[in-house]
Amino acid sequence: MQIFRSAPVHLPPWTLGLLPFALLSLVLLPLSQPIAFAAPAKVHVVALGAVRKVPYTPPETGPASGKPADAVMLKVRPLTVDGRQKEWTTGDAHDVTDRSFTVRRALRLNDALPSEAPRWSWQSGPWLLVDRTTGHITALHLPDFDAEVSDAVWFRDYAAYCGTADTAKGGLFAIVAQLGARRAVVQKQIGKWPQPTPASPVCKPAVWQREPMRVTLQPTGGDAMTFDVVGAASLIEENDSADDAP
Repeated sequence: MQIFRSAPVHLPPWTLGLLPFALLSLVLLPLSQPIAFAAPAKVHVVALGAVRKVPYTPPETGPASGKPADAVMLKVRPLTVDGRQKEWTTGDAHDVTDRSFTVRRALRLNDALPSEAPRWSWQSGPWLLVDRTTGHITALHLPDFDAEVSDAVWFRDYAAYCGTADTAKGGLFAIVAQLGARRAVVQKQIGKWPQPTPASPVCKPAVWQREPMRVTLQPTGGDAMTFDVVGAASLIEENDSADDAP
């Protein structure tokens, strides 16, 4: 069996003078050069809650229209981020990508005149774009979108609907909007607006075709019109920052 014994090491005398400086450098190194640790990315939980029915009076009813203002029921759902409610929504959500979706906002507005007590009314509002990764919610400003008239039908990152112009001439337009684009991909007048007795709904739901990409829009009681949609891939910008949650 081998037996190992420690042997003394003889250092030159001049090396002993360097020993205090070597020990001091070991003490100061962690302080002058801190070690950076990457913080883990925050995971957000985005969810749509259970459906709830609330009283809803369509805009075309009431004394001014001559129609009875009987309330119907509107289905709404809460939109939550990390367990906190951010918005009320209505209708079905549409997946744009694997991390983002669109859903229509539901608004609870005070419909009281200045001389009246508060009178709360539920209404369908604009569309929202929701990022599941960051929890970021963006209000979409779709061209010529009219909450009382437009019923958007989504395909990929395109929305097709009938819209109304807010100019003096007015007009009912066939609209195809793409997320991230500054202008509508399709914008063609298909009727007059406002109308004395508009149909309900004003237009039938849009019908999409994949290849070639086409969409058909038809005013109720009018002729159907088909439009070719030529555009690039999804232009939606998805922010990778995890700190954008509202």
